[in-house]
Amino acid sequence: MGSNLDAITTVFTEFYYWLTVALMFLIHVGFCMYEVGASRRRNHMHTLMKNSMLIPLVTITFFFFGWWIYWALPQWPIGSGIDFETAAANSPLSENMGTNLGDRITGVFWAAFLLFSWTAASIVSGSVIERINSGAFWILAVLIGSVAWIIDAAWGWHYGGWMVQYLGYHDAYASGVIHAIAGGFALGVLFVLGPRLGKFAADGTPRDIMPHNPWFVCIGLFLIYTGFWGFYVACNVPLIDPGGIGGQITGETWTATTIYLTPTTLGAITVNFLMSLSGGMLIGYMVSKGNAFWTYSGGLAGIITASAGNDLYHPIQAMIIGGIGTYLAYKLHFWVENRFKIDDAVGAVAVHGYAGVIGLLICGFVLWGHPSSPYEGYAPITPWGQLGGAIIMFGVLGFLPGWVGAKILSALGILRIPKEVELLGLDFASAKEEEAAAHEVRETAKSMV
Repeated sequence: MGSNLDAITTVFTEFYYWLTVALMFLIHVGFCMYEVGASRRRNHMHTLMKNSMLIPLVTITFFFFGWWIYWALPQWPIGSGIDFETAAANSPLSENMGTNLGDRITGVFWAAFLLFSWTAASIVSGSVIERINSGAFWILAVLIGSVAWIIDAAWGWHYGGWMVQYLGYHDAYASGVIHAIAGGFALGVLFVLGPRLGKFAADGTPRDIMPHNPWFVCIGLFLIYTGFWGFYVACNVPLIDPGGIGGQITGETWTATTIYLTPTTLGAITVNFLMSLSGGMLIGYMVSKGNAFWTYSGGLAGIITASAGNDLYHPIQAMIIGGIGTYLAYKLHFWVENRFKIDDAVGAVAVHGYAGVIGLLICGFVLWGHPSSPYEGYAPITPWGQLGGAIIMFGVLGFLPGWVGAKILSALGILRIPKEVELLGLDFASAKEEEAAAHEVRETAKSMV
């Protein structure tokens, strides 16, 4: 490893990212509990397996081509083109991706990005529960987890991304890069998928389909909060080498940099994380008049709204911004539901998509003129740069691929389960199985009389 300092840096960085992966795994545990709690009894196993099986599918596809995309496309199509050389060093057959070979860091860094991919796919999963075909969802999960979101990460979440360089795009903790794109993708799918049976009355009035198990919803969201600590830390680059990164930033003052290599500290983001969570929960409680589902979801919306600029906000700003995003996301959820008859089962489009877009726009005004990068020649943060980024994240790489993918699957007849299966419940493969189960229950009851 070279000098003792090099060895310490390598070991620390390797352990740093490994720990973030373990923490972020709790996000997926939370999503599974959250979705099962929000679904009805007859759909529990389908809901659980639908979300669980995206893990191997997205992991394998992300290994084979998702990670390559991140390193190949930062400057494509606006800048210098596809970077085949850097991408080759991160391809499936490169030494860096092999056990005990290469630089020791790529493997854990890849894993951190992989957990972001799972998160993006799981956000979509919650919005479409109780009526989507599992196979169709898994195709969509690969589309967003290993293609769409990693393209936007290359463009707007890479220190050399063209959106950072030319738009001054800033999204330190992924208000747009993960959350807005996943919310937009989910909305595109929902427009094609349609609502659950019985969600809307004959006159179009929406009905509340209450969570089956509020305790699971609560615990699931708190696990997501916990996993978000790993999410935030994984968005940074640890900095203990006094030589800095590429001579840009020295380690004498700063403990870490953002994904853009701009300086930050873990202490600063810890305070801002808690303040934005608190602002979101308070407003969620007030605007929903004490509804537990939206109170806990409001905490998540608060974090997501403030995430774009939480490396630079004052804690009071983080609290206020988190509250604003939660209020607007809540109102937009019900407006879209009534206006377009969209059935977002867990409010994922609002909590992640709308809150993420709002966070990007607010960041553009609050941090107007602040450098987006330590490198010379990069555009500063501006409202119009953030607006352009929000359109790309939510619309171009989010809604459009989700809508097109769902349209194709619908045309093939595999997007949505049949009506009779939905009525019986997705945990039953056919009406015959349900009838056989009912017959067995009746016969058992007769024998006990």
